[in-house]
Amino acid sequence: MSASTGSTQSRLRSIIGGSIGNLVEWYDWYAYSAFSLYFAKSFFPPASQTAQLLNTAAVFAVGFFMRPIGGWVMGRYADKHGRRAALTFSVMLMCAGSLLIAVTPNYATIGLAAPALLMFARLMQGLSVGGEYGASATYLSEMAGQRHRGFWSSFQYVTLIGGQLIALAVLLIIQRFLDKPAIELWGWRIPFVIGALCAVVAIWLRRSMEETSDFEKDRAARPAQSAAATIRGLMQHPRAVLTVVGLTAGGTVAFYTFTTYAQKFLVNTVGFTPQEATFINAITLLVYLCLQPVVGALSDVIGRRPVLTAFGVIGSLGTLPLFRALENTHTVSGAIWLLLAALTAVSGYTAINAVVKAELFPTSIRALGVGFPYAVTVALFGGTAEYIALYFKNIGHESWFYWYVTACIVASLAVYATMKETSQIGHMGE
Repeated sequence: MSASTGSTQSRLRSIIGGSIGNLVEWYDWYAYSAFSLYFAKSFFPPASQTAQLLNTAAVFAVGFFMRPIGGWVMGRYADKHGRRAALTFSVMLMCAGSLLIAVTPNYATIGLAAPALLMFARLMQGLSVGGEYGASATYLSEMAGQRHRGFWSSFQYVTLIGGQLIALAVLLIIQRFLDKPAIELWGWRIPFVIGALCAVVAIWLRRSMEETSDFEKDRAARPAQSAAATIRGLMQHPRAVLTVVGLTAGGTVAFYTFTTYAQKFLVNTVGFTPQEATFINAITLLVYLCLQPVVGALSDVIGRRPVLTAFGVIGSLGTLPLFRALENTHTVSGAIWLLLAALTAVSGYTAINAVVKAELFPTSIRALGVGFPYAVTVALFGGTAEYIALYFKNIGHESWFYWYVTACIVASLAVYATMKETSQIGHMGE
């Protein structure tokens, strides 16, 4: 059954259906990062806090390297069999990964099997998230009408950030009712049980979603479209692929730096308590979430390219001084304002990056085109950001990471300044 994109009511219903599953899946993904301060001791041998965090960050990065496989497998599946089918399968994998983390015994009980099982679970979740991005970005973009496509597509990051925010809310609640020893002993397992149960609900919701009309029309017109949904077919669009890689690199480093790594930076460098860092992160993410549809709607008025360029310029000039200021800020309010400044700039990337990528490719290869090059880039840059930051800190040169983030954003700015305005390319609807 094809959903009509001409009706606002139908469009809203479809986007909500896709977004709820997206929210649950990203909650599961971010629960790992939110609780890593507590479960690092459970999965790895005794060591310094930074060394244990390095181990958990390494596993976090390994999960990212599974994402290109997910982007490839799920992208092909979504372009051949539909966006809905791919979205349902991806959340099933996430459910299995969360459940495995929740029930894995600690290092003291099963030794090296503990980090091995943790890594296996994150590999499943990496495969899931790698497929989720391309399929959900394509689904939301195709369900949106041309006039407000930036606005509606921004809800992918609304739910993505929402998943992270819910993970932090669960952490705040657990911190409120359990002391640190209890959380480190068993309390950290609670969010992964919640994630697995919520994923079951998401599976049910996604099974009842409607397919996009763009995909249905393309399938009817091109019964042999599977020939296009391959890496070889993708390479017929080299400029679009390189654009995805270039525009993603700086944005994903900035996103993971000021969201997932920020919490550890506030504890490990600035000196806040875990509870204070969680509160700061939660407040800034809540405002950041609300900014997404605003920036998405702005891109519908002035275009995608000016919004991306604004992020590139601000990020290139402001990253180093912002980190310096954050290092010397020891009040909760000061940290909140500084991180909000960073995330406001990053909104210029996150709110519209999904729709920009979707607009670069025709329907027959859109999910693969959006998902695979994005996943490769995120694995190389986003997934390693936290590890690189902690590594530089561990060797006594933390400021090198500030320059690294700046350099990545500068490289992406060169792409933003030279790319075409994607809202006028005209691939959507092909």
